[in-house]
Amino acid sequence: MKTYDIAVIGGDGIGVEIVREAIKSLDAAAKKEGFGLLYKEYLMGGAAIDATGEPLPKETLKGAKSADAVLFGAIGGTKWDNLPRNLRPETGLLALRKGLDAFANLRPVKVFDELIDASALKSEVVRGVDLLVVRELVGGIYFGEPRGRDKDRGWNTMAYNEAEIDRIGRVAFEAAMKRNKKVCSVDKANVLDVSQLWRDVVTNVAKEYPQVELTHMYIDNAAMQLVNNPRQFDVILTGNLFGDILSDEASMIGGSIGLLPSSSRGAKGGIFEPIHGSAPDIAGKGIANPLATILSAAMLCEFALQEIGAARRIENAVKKALALGYRTPDIAKFGALRQANTTEMGDIVAKLIAEG
Repeated sequence: MKTYDIAVIGGDGIGVEIVREAIKSLDAAAKKEGFGLLYKEYLMGGAAIDATGEPLPKETLKGAKSADAVLFGAIGGTKWDNLPRNLRPETGLLALRKGLDAFANLRPVKVFDELIDASALKSEVVRGVDLLVVRELVGGIYFGEPRGRDKDRGWNTMAYNEAEIDRIGRVAFEAAMKRNKKVCSVDKANVLDVSQLWRDVVTNVAKEYPQVELTHMYIDNAAMQLVNNPRQFDVILTGNLFGDILSDEASMIGGSIGLLPSSSRGAKGGIFEPIHGSAPDIAGKGIANPLATILSAAMLCEFALQEIGAARRIENAVKKALALGYRTPDIAKFGALRQANTTEMGDIVAKLIAEG
């Protein structure tokens, strides 16, 4: 029996709770598909700071590099907000992404029919939305140099080179080839030199994919269009900062940030996590929605392990749970027939996988 090594990083806040539920679905799907999973837990973020004094211990990075994939929850919290930036929990996550060269962040946004009324937008606007945000993850303003701050001034550098843009562009076009063959590249080329380079390189990459329709859109217009007519998008390709903003905006199309998974991939493995944060205000209350993390586990099976059958089993179980009326508190007022806490929702999905 083939066995895979999974590095598990629960992190802070609700991270540990939602990862625990995702593991139930992974185990159920693995059993049905006939492969094994070995888990090893690691610290990162605030929990790592408390235990070791640093947000990304060397052991965690080493373990993540040697694993077939990383299943990650969330990090951060007000407890660590006043630390120097190099010791903040978020610095650990950035370092993990950089250390794994997990340059391609894929965030699918698909509206479940059962939750159309949960969207902040009108049902006729969101019905049928199925888009993918492809965000460059290890470059841009979050990593650019120089950066710094003095008494009355702060500065950061947004920088990309051609190779960085080319490789993320290819990820987007390859994804589009398996979807509806449309890529919208989002930049600010009318103002930023780095965005003009982005546009030029993406245009060159597009020549190798003549079947794919390429359009360009400025970030401000894209933000507006995403809520005005989200169905126009298939694959949105953009840089680190713009992708961070657009993907969080897109989360509200589906009604809850607790529903959206993501994968951050490089040459091997990758980091699979929900797009939401650690939500310290609800940590320990058993009300966090684990579905985004469970769906991230499905992406882990598909993209890191190439276990497509397991991925589909998890996805179908989530759809069935929603169709049966199971809802966590964040979406309980939208068609709930049975309200479930965090653990119950994890149990329900795992049971549906086992029965499938």
